[in-house]
Amino acid sequence: MRILSIVAYYHPHWTGLATIARRLAEGLAARGHTVTVLTARHEPSLPKRELVRGVDVVRLSPAAFVSRGAVLPSFPIRAASLIRRHDLVQINTPPGESLLVAALCRVLRRPLLMTHYGDLVMPAGAFNRLVETSVVALMRGAAHLSDHVTTLSADYASASVFLRPFAGKLTAITPPVDVPAPDHDAALAWRESLGLADKRVIGFAGRFVEEKGFDYLLQAIPAIVERHPSAHFVYAGEHRIAYERFFDRHRGLVERHRDRITFLGLLRDPQALSNFYALCDVLALPSRTDCFASVQVEAMMCGTPVVASDIPGAREAVMRTRMGLLARPGDPQDLARAILEVLSDRHRFVRPAAAIRSLYDYDRALGEHERLLATLIGRG
Repeated sequence: MRILSIVAYYHPHWTGLATIARRLAEGLAARGHTVTVLTARHEPSLPKRELVRGVDVVRLSPAAFVSRGAVLPSFPIRAASLIRRHDLVQINTPPGESLLVAALCRVLRRPLLMTHYGDLVMPAGAFNRLVETSVVALMRGAAHLSDHVTTLSADYASASVFLRPFAGKLTAITPPVDVPAPDHDAALAWRESLGLADKRVIGFAGRFVEEKGFDYLLQAIPAIVERHPSAHFVYAGEHRIAYERFFDRHRGLVERHRDRITFLGLLRDPQALSNFYALCDVLALPSRTDCFASVQVEAMMCGTPVVASDIPGAREAVMRTRMGLLARPGDPQDLARAILEVLSDRHRFVRPAAAIRSLYDYDRALGEHERLLATLIGRG
């Protein structure tokens, strides 16, 4: 198959969406398919075109950035040219070009698979509301024109208001998740070097943005420390996000507990990320919204239980594995309660890594995706 994947940002952009898109593209390329990715050149130092692990990555230079999106003047012509040369197009939403891509696929008679990574939820503010309303309208039009729609979890699919009208052509496919086994000796040494040998370590990871709900975790710190005075919080990720100043708005909370928080920065090396999970006693992800949080499954594969928000999508991994607990969304006290319960009897929540990997089998997830693509091309 000749597959064109269109995604707003691609590796080395470090988001869950970009990571899943990369795993799918590289996995399909490894199975012998021709895979091209069309994306924004989010850093000027990146080449405009390169072959990365068998994937032809085409990057378009932006004229400007508006909120989370890049303005790409050359997109229509380049997209049309690439669509003609491929058997199928997969668009990974939410990019603003989704409706344009869908229209081009109709004109050029190419099947379109729309993969929905979650309903767009922008931060507060009139401008962000305008962006959100506009992009959602474009995605809705694209979904109507798509031959099929996928999302990342059945739990999210059943709850999404956006996806409800497309239930007749909707499939939930768990994305491929893969991390190297942690080096426990290295994780222990890292923990000791951070001065955390005698601490109870609560980890959190991802972009420090409103949707991840890390402010709830900061608000839960006093209740956790009251029961576990040795509790310490370790964050892996970028906390300075250009399009959203969520961290700055909560700087007061961070400074109040600064002696209990360690910032590791963005961990680009997969082995370092696995070792980070292994040095944590529990991983917390108190999301406001989440379609599928790969970090939860990655942490579980590394032997670390999870506390997550009891919301569609975010709760899916804990519900499937029983490797952790759920907390009421937006409730710092209940978040503290769940974290404390895991810390008090951590071994009760730990499952063998092989069991987690069998539930989230990389090859099975890739195979389901591959078969759907073949079916859509066959229909054409």
